[in-house]
Amino acid sequence: MDSLESAAAALLRARRIAVLCHVSPDGDTLGSACALCRGLRQLKKRAVVRCSDPVGKKFGYLFQSLPDDSLDPDYVAAVDIADKKLFGEPLLSKYGGKTDLCLDHHPSNTGFAKLNYIDPKAAATCEIIFDLLRKMEVRLTKPIALALYTGITTDTGCFRYTNVTPRTYRIAADLVETGIDAPEVNRVMFDTKSRARLEMERRVLDSIRYDCGGKAAVIRITRKMVSETGASEDDLDGLSGIPREIEGVLIGITLREKGSGEWKVSMRARRPADASRICAEFVGGGHPGAAGCSLHMDGDEAERRILEAVRKALGAA
Repeated sequence: MDSLESAAAALLRARRIAVLCHVSPDGDTLGSACALCRGLRQLKKRAVVRCSDPVGKKFGYLFQSLPDDSLDPDYVAAVDIADKKLFGEPLLSKYGGKTDLCLDHHPSNTGFAKLNYIDPKAAATCEIIFDLLRKMEVRLTKPIALALYTGITTDTGCFRYTNVTPRTYRIAADLVETGIDAPEVNRVMFDTKSRARLEMERRVLDSIRYDCGGKAAVIRITRKMVSETGASEDDLDGLSGIPREIEGVLIGITLREKGSGEWKVSMRARRPADASRICAEFVGGGHPGAAGCSLHMDGDEAERRILEAVRKALGAA
């Protein structure tokens, strides 16, 4: 693996940088990208954030006073992306074969870039960006701190997940000391729900099935459910955490219908279960506590296949 110093040096040499986010962008990839973009612009470089999918409305504040720039990059950096296939289209066709740098915290990272700095101990990629910007002598402004805090709080479930370390709290404290409104970020991310979101939660709860003696719980999100409720991507964010909240459940599984026979699997786990190992069996990846994969088959078969792997992992086969 390459060093963070090498990553900093490479970015300092670059002049026009495209910072790439993964598809279905979450707080960590967007926070990392916006913070890095702002830091590079502070250093008088031209930088832009790019994502193949639309950015959810609730993340709009990250882009305030961050105007777009139509540039032809001489350097391409990917943040919080474990595999280039997660670029999605059109970014995959445009940059998949010429990514210069990858900054990530997923242990399943494939090392697809020319330079790769991967820190699986980081609770969020935003922790890595925090260190990187310091090495580049970027001043920690409120907009940068707000972006970094957003990534950290969303990837740790508001500091509730087992990926949180003492360093996570120390970085968060430095960010809050800039004067950002951390409680408001947490309210927007965790305590604000639309009517469509509440209706989706009701339908998801109705779909719950238990397995492995109650140690596993499965929910489904179908295209019909999304269409009938009018739910947006923002409304669907966080639904995959519901099964894990149930007492006694070690592994929560969310199957989301994507169309053309594809089901996206989001898995959340509590120790000693390891979601990343299970999803790796289906060419997926992530963290022990949160991982994912995709299956191209009908919903019933996808659920059967996933539960077989879960039973094996939990010793309940």
